[in-house]
Amino acid sequence: MALVHFKQADFDAAVDAAPLAVVDFWADWCGPCKMIAPAVEKLAADYEGKVLVGKVNVDEEPELARRFGVMSIPTLVYLKNGQEFDRKIGVQPEAELAAALDREL
Repeated sequence: MALVHFKQADFDAAVDAAPLAVVDFWADWCGPCKMIAPAVEKLAADYEGKVLVGKVNVDEEPELARRFGVMSIPTLVYLKNGQEFDRKIGVQPEAELAAALDREL
């Protein structure tokens, strides 16, 4: 499955069905979010079939951002069986983003 753009209505079912998931909380106006977007897209391609990689636009889905306590963007939340196990805030190197997944695979 390629990169998923989550809406609140489908978020829980999608994340609960995936053993591992990464959720990128972002916004259109956020410069750092645009900087990290290619790395998130590469994660989706590199881990296809193993990890659900999705994005949540905080302007369109503020309740999901509140639920996860997202205070700044970009924030990537890593979930295993629906439970958060790691979080990356701000622009991070692609290798750092992948390393968090590799530890759980």
